[in-house]
Amino acid sequence: MKSGKQTTLRDDASLSGIGVHSNLPVTLTLRPAEADTGITFIRTGSNGQPRREIRADVRAVTATEFATVLGDSHGPLCSTSEHVLAAISALGVDNVIVEIDGPEVPIMDGSADAFVAAIDKAGIVTLDEPRRYIKVLKPVRVVRGDAYGELLPNDRGLRVETEINFDHPLIGHQICAMDIDANSFRRELSRARTFGFMKDVAKLWSAGYALGANFDNTLVISEERVLNPDGMRFADEFVRHKALDGVGDLALAGAPLLATYRSVRGGHKINHAVLCALMADPTAWTYVTVGNTPRRVRGHADIPASLPAPTYGPDVS
Repeated sequence: MKSGKQTTLRDDASLSGIGVHSNLPVTLTLRPAEADTGITFIRTGSNGQPRREIRADVRAVTATEFATVLGDSHGPLCSTSEHVLAAISALGVDNVIVEIDGPEVPIMDGSADAFVAAIDKAGIVTLDEPRRYIKVLKPVRVVRGDAYGELLPNDRGLRVETEINFDHPLIGHQICAMDIDANSFRRELSRARTFGFMKDVAKLWSAGYALGANFDNTLVISEERVLNPDGMRFADEFVRHKALDGVGDLALAGAPLLATYRSVRGGHKINHAVLCALMADPTAWTYVTVGNTPRRVRGHADIPASLPAPTYGPDVS
């Protein structure tokens, strides 16, 4: 999985759809970027508003209720960033401009599959500059009730171990564990869809969430069965989607991780909290390049040790 050089896209690629929470139409365009740009979101101006730009890292997370929201001191820039981030990260794209003309990344079919296809269409090219990894040096754990997430050292690359336990006959206890690379992500995670419970729909709508959710973009579950006419894509699609979300949230480390991430009954809030805890402890991580002895490399992408404590709120799938 590990590569010595940074990458970007060869060409632009665009997708259009609606936001799963806002139900608003949106077009997202992935564009090539220079080395050391990282993943940068640009919200195009509308109604006289100026363009806004933020680099996607742990400091840019403004909310984790029902989705990972990126923004800055001026407010949210875009919501539901996790699926496109997962595709970008897992396919090994270091530098990309994500241009978006609405408040939310399009949900597409509820998975990362459309974003994988967009990256494939654009193509990936190698740049001359070396790639930096964030190497986890010691365990970092965040616990919230019976849920927890932890990052552990792993020199081989990124491994994600996800465990869920729902009091529902179609879900129950499920575990997904795999080493993340482009092939495993395509094959095992990219097509797993976001899911929700029919009994929660009215409550979500009244709170202003899931306004764009439907059978084309969400795996919907009643008390006894899956309501989607096409059924499930995997027998354990629920935990696979949780793992997909985890890959996307971990992309906000700001560089590829050399770590094992273990999540038990977690979600966006736990994922974000673990990254905050990691970055807040300068003895827990360091930057490395492939083939080099671990060493601290200072640069504009470094994340300060002083990060605000994560704010917890409701979490769904």
